[in-house]
Amino acid sequence: MLTSRHPLIHLLDRGAVLFLVLLGAFAIAIPVLNLLVPAESGFHVSTYLVSLFGKYVCYGLLALSIDLIWGYVGILSLGHGAFFALGGYAMGMYLMRQIGTRGVYADPILPDFMVFLNWKELPFFWYFFDHFAYAALMVLLVPGLLAFVFGWFAFRSRVTGVYLSIITQALTYALLLAFFRNDFGFGGNNGLTDFKDILGFNVQSEATRNSLFFISCLMLAICFLICRAIVTSKFGKVLVAIRDAESRTRFLGYRVEAYKLFVFTLSACMAGIAGALYVPQVGIINPGEFAPANSIEAVIWVAVGGRGTLTGAVLGAFVVNYAKTYFTSGFLAEYWLFMLGALFIGTTLFMPRGIIGTYNHWRANRAERKDAERDGAPPLASPSAAE
Repeated sequence: MLTSRHPLIHLLDRGAVLFLVLLGAFAIAIPVLNLLVPAESGFHVSTYLVSLFGKYVCYGLLALSIDLIWGYVGILSLGHGAFFALGGYAMGMYLMRQIGTRGVYADPILPDFMVFLNWKELPFFWYFFDHFAYAALMVLLVPGLLAFVFGWFAFRSRVTGVYLSIITQALTYALLLAFFRNDFGFGGNNGLTDFKDILGFNVQSEATRNSLFFISCLMLAICFLICRAIVTSKFGKVLVAIRDAESRTRFLGYRVEAYKLFVFTLSACMAGIAGALYVPQVGIINPGEFAPANSIEAVIWVAVGGRGTLTGAVLGAFVVNYAKTYFTSGFLAEYWLFMLGALFIGTTLFMPRGIIGTYNHWRANRAERKDAERDGAPPLASPSAAE
C-alpha cells in the first residue's frame, strides 16, 4: 500500500497523471481516427492534421525543455531554438543520406545541393550519417555538447539575468548566419529537404506519419517524467533555491554552477530530440529555425501556459500554435505577430502565472478558505492580496 512518503506520490500527482492520460489518449486516438475511420466520416482525421498535431507535440517538448531551466532554475534562454535546430539538422543529414540515387542528380553519395555547388567529395562531418544510430547519437551529442561548453564558460563567469539571455540570443543568431552560408555544408538558405525514407519506410506514407506522431507523444511523456523526477526530488529543491536566492544557495555550500550546467545541458538534449522528431514530419529544415524570433516565441508559449508547471508549458505550446495556425490562414495573417505580442503582454499584466499557474493558485486559495472555514478562523491573505 502506497503511503504519503512513497516517491511515486510525488512523481505522479493528480495533475501529472491527468496529463499522461490525456497525452496517451491523444497518441492513440489520432492514428486510429486517421487509419481506421473512413475519409467520408466526420470523425476522420486527415494525414495533414496528423502531421500538424505531431508538430505541436514537438513544440510541446521544446517548451518543456525551456520550462525546466526557466521555471525551476531561473535561466531565461532566448536561444533554445538553436538546440532545436541542431537536432533537426542531425536528423535531416541522416534523411538526406537515405535519398541516394533518387535525387535530382542521382549521385549515390553527395546530396543534390552539393552536386549543384560542384562539391567533389562528402565533407568529413557528413560521414556515418547514413546510419540511424549515429544520427540519433548526434541528435543528443551536438546540442548537448554545445550547451555544456556554453554553460561551462557562462555559469563559471556567473553571467546571469538579462545578460545571459542576450548571450544565448547572440549564440543562435551566430549559428543562423553560419548556416545561411552555402560553403558551410548544410544546404545554405534552402536547407535540407526532399526526404524519401526513414529506417526504410516511406516518410510520406500515412503509416509512417502516424508512427512519427506516436513516437513524438511517447518521447514527450518520457521527457515529462524525467523532468518530474528532477523537480520533485531533493535535487529539484536545490534548483528552486538557486532560482530564488542564488547567492544564498552558493553560501550554503552548494555548487551552483554544476547544478545549472547539468540542467542546461539536459534541457538542450531535450530540445534536440524535439527538433529531430520535427524534421521528418514537416519535411524540411533550414536556417530559419535558428531565427531568434523562434526562440522568443517558445518562451511566450511557456509564459502563457504557466512557468514552473511543466504541464503548463506543453499546454501553452499547443494553445499558441493552434491559434497561430488558425489566424494565419485568414485575413488576420498579417496581424499575427501583433496578436502574439498582445497575448504575451496581456499574460504578463493580467495572468502572470499563466493558465495552469493561475488555476493552481486559485485551487490553493480555495482549499485554504475551506480549511479556515472548517477551523472557524479567518482565511489567510494570499500573497497577491498581501502585495
